[in-house]
Amino acid sequence: MNAVLAVKQYVAKMIEDSGPGMKVLLMDRETVREGDRNEVGFELPKNPTLLLTLHPVPIFGLRPACENVEYLIQELRRPKYSIYFIYFSNVISKSDIKSLAEADEQEVVAEVQEFYGDYIAVNPHVFSLNLLGCCQGRNWDPAQLARTTQGLTALLLSLKKCPMIRYQLSSEPAKRLAECVKQVITKEYELFDFRRTEVPPLLLILDRSDDAITPLLNQWTYQAMVHELLGINNNRIDLSRVPGISKDLREVVLSAENDEFYANNMYLNFAEIGSNIKNLMEDFQKRKPKEQQKLESIADMKAFVENYPQFKKMSGTVSKHVTVVGELSRLVAERNLLEVSEVEQELACQNDHSSALQNVRRLLQNPKVTELDAARLVMLYALHYERHSSNSLPGLLTDLRNRGVSDRYRKLVSAVVEYGGKRVRGSDLFSPKDAVAITKQFLKGLKGVENVYTQHQPLLQETLDQLIKGKLKDSQFPYLGPNTLRDRPQDIIVFIIGGATYEEALAVYNLNRTNPGVRIVLGGTTIHNTKSFPSWFILRSGLPSWEARLCEGLIPACAELR
Repeated sequence: MNAVLAVKQYVAKMIEDSGPGMKVLLMDRETVREGDRNEVGFELPKNPTLLLTLHPVPIFGLRPACENVEYLIQELRRPKYSIYFIYFSNVISKSDIKSLAEADEQEVVAEVQEFYGDYIAVNPHVFSLNLLGCCQGRNWDPAQLARTTQGLTALLLSLKKCPMIRYQLSSEPAKRLAECVKQVITKEYELFDFRRTEVPPLLLILDRSDDAITPLLNQWTYQAMVHELLGINNNRIDLSRVPGISKDLREVVLSAENDEFYANNMYLNFAEIGSNIKNLMEDFQKRKPKEQQKLESIADMKAFVENYPQFKKMSGTVSKHVTVVGELSRLVAERNLLEVSEVEQELACQNDHSSALQNVRRLLQNPKVTELDAARLVMLYALHYERHSSNSLPGLLTDLRNRGVSDRYRKLVSAVVEYGGKRVRGSDLFSPKDAVAITKQFLKGLKGVENVYTQHQPLLQETLDQLIKGKLKDSQFPYLGPNTLRDRPQDIIVFIIGGATYEEALAVYNLNRTNPGVRIVLGGTTIHNTKSFPSWFILRSGLPSWEARLCEGLIPACAELR
């Protein structure tokens, strides 16, 4: 199962089916974003007048939204082209097809097809719908439920899967989405009539509120760090604010499809990335024996690239990654993120209340720690020690206020507990569930940890591990309908209402590598980082409007990531 490949094959088929000659690809705004992020490899025309004089073949790639259908109707009534190829990225209704046919009085439409690419393929095993606020309080926004159902069923159709469905029992939105997906599968049964496999595929629908810890943690793998500290917008990274940045590096593209170094390093930790860049540059440097120099730091590497124009020209990929890693290093130091992350991991993984409280209070006094980072530490404390007998949350909120942290950040603390606190969760995030888990935690405590910054494992890791072993409890994750799997699942699509994270993407990547015969694809309404997630649970929790306005300052930060 490969989401990126599925979309690329659709686009290639569109180009092929429209015949030879010059093409002009016309899309609505959302499909442009999907195509761009899905790395399908096309370019929009830069000179429409020239193309018109050369009689290009128009290819329309559109979502089957009402406004797009209406646009096509108006276009076909007064066509600008002699022939039209129309491709919808999802299922279109028969009534809309009839309306298009009636508008095509001059019979210029050569083809109308459905190609199911109505989602954003982030990685081969990760997809997103790019939706931030999809619920009102604890219930779905009707329009967003419809959009999520469309995106999820498009993913299933593109992967050619007709799955059995399980959902998180503690989440009413998860059950509602499961029912909507099942209704579409039943209604469009002919589309879902794929070749039967010995073990049916499985769709597992989860709710972000069951694990509000993971999206609050800093990450230390390459792709996740870039998303966290720089922001990824359709595979593009804005580096225009980097001090002393050259003009050609103000915006760079990070694409695993076209960048071998990025593909090989996106799941490695920060220390390994720096070492790999150094090794690559030293290989080039060996070609210049008379001009040897030591590469001891990121600054040395940047200086090396800048001083060798020929090398820079030959190795644009290297100069790009040296710049990106250099900026990540600068931000880590500027925000004191190593120390912040160590305390985050302690709050997420350990149960020493006294030590955690002491460390949080110490960091709240550090002027290098940003307002959001300070608020996140208190949020993590509030979630972990919500019902601890010595809970000191009021004192920490006072510390935030005394430090000058704004109301919009302090309000997030109560909002995250309302969204993902113990009363809401269907699972226990902080206590081992069985004797095996308790033993593992005990041995881990005796031996220490290999990396204090990567101790945490998302709840999804345990959920999928139990699912793969056939031990996931039906009482917590029931099947929709009477049928159940007799065998362990092999093809698994996981969808998280409220958004997935790159830490969870890494967990899925590792599960795919270590479980031969098991193929997992992870999706979510969005891909979160520590800036976007607070905006989501503010919208989801249904805070009074005056409280929501206090938190509005977070929305622009997350809008940049969409």
